Amino acid sequence: MKRILLFAVLLFSLSVNANELNLNTARLGIITGRVLDDETKSPLPYVSIIVKHVDGTITGGVTDDDGNFTVKGIAFGKNSVEISFIGYKSIVKSISLTDEKPMIKLATLYLKESSNTLDEVTVIAETSTVEQKIDRKVINVGKDLTSAGTTASELLNNVQSVSVDSQTGAISLRGNENVRVLIDGKPSNMNAGELLKQIPSTSIKSVELITNPSAKYNPEGMSGIINIVLHKNANIGFNGSVIAGVVRGLNSRYNGSLDMNFKKGKVNFFTNYGYKTGKSDNYGMVDRKDGSFLQDFTFDDDRTSHLLKFGADYYINDKNTFSVYTIQNNSDNYATGRTIITNDLGAIENNSPTTSAVDNTSETYNFNYTLDFNKEGERLELEANISTNKNPEVASFKDEINSDDQNLNYQDEIKNTRTNKLYNLDYTNPISKTAKLELGLEARFNESSNDRKTTQEDVENSNFEYNRTIYSAYVNYNQQIDKVSMQLGARLEQYEVEGDFTSGTTNEPYTDEIFTVYPSVFVTYAANEKNQFQWSYSRRVDRPSLEQVNPIRQWSTPQITSIGNPELEPQFTNSFEFNYTKNINKGSITFGTFYREVNANISRILNVDAINKEKIELSYANLPKSDRYGVELSLNYALRNWWRINASTDLYVQKENGISAIKNNADEFE
Repeated sequence: MKRILLFAVLLFSLSVNANELNLNTARLGIITGRVLDDETKSPLPYVSIIVKHVDGTITGGVTDDDGNFTVKGIAFGKNSVEISFIGYKSIVKSISLTDEKPMIKLATLYLKESSNTLDEVTVIAETSTVEQKIDRKVINVGKDLTSAGTTASELLNNVQSVSVDSQTGAISLRGNENVRVLIDGKPSNMNAGELLKQIPSTSIKSVELITNPSAKYNPEGMSGIINIVLHKNANIGFNGSVIAGVVRGLNSRYNGSLDMNFKKGKVNFFTNYGYKTGKSDNYGMVDRKDGSFLQDFTFDDDRTSHLLKFGADYYINDKNTFSVYTIQNNSDNYATGRTIITNDLGAIENNSPTTSAVDNTSETYNFNYTLDFNKEGERLELEANISTNKNPEVASFKDEINSDDQNLNYQDEIKNTRTNKLYNLDYTNPISKTAKLELGLEARFNESSNDRKTTQEDVENSNFEYNRTIYSAYVNYNQQIDKVSMQLGARLEQYEVEGDFTSGTTNEPYTDEIFTVYPSVFVTYAANEKNQFQWSYSRRVDRPSLEQVNPIRQWSTPQITSIGNPELEPQFTNSFEFNYTKNINKGSITFGTFYREVNANISRILNVDAINKEKIELSYANLPKSDRYGVELSLNYALRNWWRINASTDLYVQKENGISAIKNNADEFE
């Protein structure tokens, strides 16, 4: 429907060009206004505005997301204005533009639903499209991306600038794994890699890449933010769609989704259900020259997941809106694996099968209240987001060559629980036609608990509690001067953490607090309609994750054990970015470059295992500095009406400086 409306606007524009001779000698005026739903008093976007002059000249436009419209180039004299939208009764107004009255602001227009019903046709884009906005790149997901894989993880691996490790599920943006993943603009308490494996690709509406977020956003995530927007219908009456997909390969994987909504009067109910099931295999080989070991491993993952999103919007009146929704996730995952280690003589030293069963459940509840003031664009928004995640795991580890070694033959019972609470208050005030002020407050409470009971010899049962509290406030000021748009902002944060590690009779508490200011600057210069330049700077932070600070020993491979470092400090990044966009007749070309200076860089380190000197312990430490920079080039071009090309190429470079000491008895290496 949006495409039909846009096509109609193009026809109006052609009509204006056809009457160019008449308009050249006529004086031109402007009309503005706003269109709302008569019952809900909510804004109606993409409403068609048609202006007809008595001499037959036609022009027009469409309303924006807030229901506002502006139509320019209207010949002086008598005109009729028709406001029409499918499913609503049209309104026709008569106006007269004169020298004394060259601009008319129409009173707010209220469209009533039509009693007539029409057969609805839903058009789903065959090809994904890319939009370059002032602070983000938006990939609108079409059938080409949903068919690329059954999960969000597989879909993202086909999105420019994003990579997903097929074995670990780790996500990287511009070659960096320190990226923050949001669902519908909200954080999740689940591991991002695990979460994306549970979301069917058919449930995704768009993917937003925010590589240099402003002070309005949480500063976590060194390389930026990936926001995944799920489908949410809001059409009049009852609407629904069913999508199913299958991926054929070594293993077949299936997915499907059901989207429904019912909107009547002041209430809109919406729901989205996604299902995904199938197996995946990972295999590989590690040749270690230091110990003359060859590791041959295979891992099989059998996973079934369900995702349900359900909610409602209540339009109290044209000024007040209340929304609530919940996302329920459930995933059953049974994984098996085997690692075979041979020495330089070809003899097998370890033959280690593993099994793991994880039942992952998460719940998210979101409440949102929006107040629109009488002043256009002035808004107050209050939001609360509460989520919990539980993923108990039962794992078994064996070594068929060394069956009597209880350090290699044991069972783990692990309980992981996480709770996140987020409260936001945002205020926006357009203080003039070219300036806008944004203010906000935020409070976040993150509570994590990890408990491990094990039969492994020389390792005691352990528990790790890790709680974070973050209070923040931000201010953003936007100003446009001719062809230049600027945004200056700052975010102030008070960060507090409390940790407690218990292993047997040993108890080690940990506390820390940091106050930080995160500035941001954005400048956009639109030289003309075809050339746009953007420059931005922001300061960001990457705080240690639970896995990086958790001192409980975790199995990785028969030769490697992972262990976190509770003493890790946050790493801070100064991020600079430049982009140039060239609009061409059938698309656009974008060139971008960036530089990031990272201080107290969190890096992986290897130490000798304290339990077995022949093995390695993988942990984390803060290194002094890391420099990262790169370039990107992307093309969005329509070869035909039915054939559009989205292509991109990236180059990233990372330089890391630091010294890591590895101690083994009296020996020390650097």
